[in-house]
Amino acid sequence: MPLAVYILGLSVFALGTSEFMLSGLLPPIADDMNVSIPQAGLLISAFAIGMVVGAPLLAVATLRLPRRTTLIALISVFGLGQIAGALAPTYEVLFASRIVSALACAGFWAVGAAVAIAMVPVNQRARAMAVMIGGLSVANVLGVPLGAFLGEHLGWRSAFWAVGAASAVALAGVITRIPHIPLPERKPELRRELAIYRDRQVWPAIVITALAAGGVFCAFSYLAPLLTDVAGLDSGWVPWILGLFGVGALIGTMIGGRVADAHLFGVMLSGITASTVFLVALALFASSQVAVIALSFLLGLSAFFTAPALNARMFNVAGAAPTLAGATTTAAFNLGNTSGPWLGGTVIDLDFGFASTAWAGAAMTALALAAVGMALRLQRGGTGESRSRSRLIAKSGAATGSAESAAARAGRVTP
Repeated sequence: MPLAVYILGLSVFALGTSEFMLSGLLPPIADDMNVSIPQAGLLISAFAIGMVVGAPLLAVATLRLPRRTTLIALISVFGLGQIAGALAPTYEVLFASRIVSALACAGFWAVGAAVAIAMVPVNQRARAMAVMIGGLSVANVLGVPLGAFLGEHLGWRSAFWAVGAASAVALAGVITRIPHIPLPERKPELRRELAIYRDRQVWPAIVITALAAGGVFCAFSYLAPLLTDVAGLDSGWVPWILGLFGVGALIGTMIGGRVADAHLFGVMLSGITASTVFLVALALFASSQVAVIALSFLLGLSAFFTAPALNARMFNVAGAAPTLAGATTTAAFNLGNTSGPWLGGTVIDLDFGFASTAWAGAAMTALALAAVGMALRLQRGGTGESRSRSRLIAKSGAATGSAESAAARAGRVTP
């Protein structure tokens, strides 16, 4: 992998820490802002909504802008959003800061994914995405537990300051190590990019990604109160168990990234099936401390084992528009990260208890499995017309990305 891909992974560490650290900060934020835990949970949904809207919007808005400059601007805005969150005097201001941060995060993900894909051969796309997702995994291993630890001992605002500092480090890395990648000779055209949505295989890929992510984060978003109120663990255990989820995520990303290029549908089917089983087990054994701790690790493993395949699948079916493909994947993941916490908060508000979030999540992942089956049948039984369209998309994608890829690969040696 080119060094620049690892710099993108480092940047994603800061983005991912901010996105998921609220899972360990909901109780102190709710107390400080005088809101309920489900209301505090909406801050997670607010970030995800910003990602859903921001990914395609900023991908389109920056389509003809230099990608390195775009990445610098977006990580800078993201860092300022963290400072605004740390200083937020009210829940409403904090809510707004999360949306602004999410818009910048979404744009960075979309453009960064396209840059990473441009730097590697087609048969290494899943591995390149695994490096970026690896930054998200490390965020769950280190960033999220550290955020919970800071929230427990120095107040929840200190976690936002820490992410702001991490964003500054990421900015320095992007400035110094991401190579200049010129736009292709034929300038990107919005109409041509949007044509990917006419491909019947794109929409199942969006649905699968949203449901698979939403199911896991329906339960994960409320893991902290489940650990303390249902399993009966002391709040001091929360950062460690969130870190255990992250360890599983890191291992899952490493394994999934290595096998997904060769066994794309196999990874999706096995990973989502495992997530469904683990969510059902979490619902059934939520009062068992040993079971909850083990299942937290296994859920991280299964969810992130699947993630590289979900990313690679979108780039495979939407290769003619790599930036919009990255934006669509980001939006799909965060559509799940929006609907999952919302559904979890809804079942809690209906007095079904914190363990019910795992049942709701299992229902979402079961639907994702059905969507994978539909996508597999669609691919195997495609008409001649769809196969012809795929060849045209691949040919167009190769032509569009040739200049970009050559420059990016040169960036392996020259920053």
